Amino acid sequence: MRVIVVGAGVIGLSCAVRLAESGYDVAVFARDLPLETTSAVAAAIWYPFLSAPEDRVAAWSRASYEEFSKLAESEPSVRLRQGREYLVDPRPTPVWASAVPDLERVGSPPPGFSDGWSFTAPVIEMPVYLPYLVKRLESAGGTLTRAALSALPTAADVVVNAAGLGARLTASDPTVTPVRGQVLTVEQPGLTEWLIADRNPRDLTYVVPRENDVVVGGTNEPDSWDLSVNQQTAEQLLARATDLIPQLRKAKILRHRVGLRPARPAVRCEAVHAGPQRIIHCYGHGGAGVTLSWGCADEVLDLVREAG
Repeated sequence: MRVIVVGAGVIGLSCAVRLAESGYDVAVFARDLPLETTSAVAAAIWYPFLSAPEDRVAAWSRASYEEFSKLAESEPSVRLRQGREYLVDPRPTPVWASAVPDLERVGSPPPGFSDGWSFTAPVIEMPVYLPYLVKRLESAGGTLTRAALSALPTAADVVVNAAGLGARLTASDPTVTPVRGQVLTVEQPGLTEWLIADRNPRDLTYVVPRENDVVVGGTNEPDSWDLSVNQQTAEQLLARATDLIPQLRKAKILRHRVGLRPARPAVRCEAVHAGPQRIIHCYGHGGAGVTLSWGCADEVLDLVREAG
């Protein structure tokens, strides 16, 4: 059976890899190649952020955690790292807590925070991981082609629509909207643990160490299509981060990046019929594309199998 996947971000590639390695004839078409996508900008720590519905997100997140834990044993772009999240107000244990083996409450959060937890999370180095996915796809016989599509293709038995923000066009879905995220990367000063500390919904503070650099973020700006770097915002990001991790003060800034998260009131992962063709929509993952990627890929595989 021939399957066309539209979109080459982490969702599209993960779906394509699952399908190709399961024996399907898979072709990926995308306007933006993997390193040009929002996925390439992501700090890519496993964390269910800006996505719904809660129950499905928890299940997809759990499946992805298990997959990344296996990958961390052999794939250098995936590492399991300990870290902490600090919270301004006390919260109940999150629904996704059962996915992680070691979640514990933080006993003494820093000034300005009243709660938090520590746990081990997969951290994925996207500039390395996305080419790794492409290599897996091609090794399984799949292909990746740049193509600016004005509509979903019709030359396949099944089409997987993983176009992210492009689903506004490919699915005629105006409920998919951009949430702007700005980050910067700095030289690695020896950090091994990640940190998340959000003082308000618009200004996210996260510090995610990778092998040779550290991603510092970020912002959460709904309905913004602005891809330009705001220097004042960058300074604020770094100030918030260094307030919590003084080691970052002397770290050299390497680059600034902006990405547009594809937000939606709820992730759409379902199959529909368009005449004889079966379309599987898989988009609207907000800020959790990496976190949900393998769980959604497994569900897409099940939906393709149901198609015959």
